[in-house]
Amino acid sequence: MTTGDEPTTANPAKRADARRNEKALLDAAAAVFVTDGVNVPVRRIAAEADVGMGTIYRHFPTRADLVAAVYRHQIDACAEAGPTLLATTGSPFTALQQWVNLFADFLTTKHGLAAAMRDDPAGFTALHTLFLDRLLPVLDDILTAGRDAGEITAEFSAYQLMRAIGDICAGAERADPDYDARLTLRLMLDGCRG
Repeated sequence: MTTGDEPTTANPAKRADARRNEKALLDAAAAVFVTDGVNVPVRRIAAEADVGMGTIYRHFPTRADLVAAVYRHQIDACAEAGPTLLATTGSPFTALQQWVNLFADFLTTKHGLAAAMRDDPAGFTALHTLFLDRLLPVLDDILTAGRDAGEITAEFSAYQLMRAIGDICAGAERADPDYDARLTLRLMLDGCRG
């Protein structure tokens, strides 16, 4: 007879499997949001994630829930990428370039967040606070490493750079075939070298 208090071996494995599935779903949704925007049909996300639409709705009952989850997922990915890039690229400036590209992809999703969460202003504010709290220290660490290595000589704060990246990426939303946000980001980063 079981009392319900005994641990089961299936639950931890199932939870780990569910976490992996949710991560795969969020990765797929983020990729689709970057290329097609946050208003893309859910069936497109389901196809990219290789799951049924019911799986998406079971995890994220509304589009706002999905967009907010992708947003938090990408904040985590950007935050975790900073130290990893510093440890593996061999150059703080190269780490900065790669991190900025990851951050730029993330900003594409962020621009659709406000519209998706218009009915939850407190939730939007909490996500923006999480964004700053998690990502500003990461970018500051990369900039400090770059300055310590002599690879970044221009003086500016992590917040100023983050805002500049955001402004550059916001321009990419306009239908201007002559505007290349990635090129503009490269030019800006080259200016960081002094």
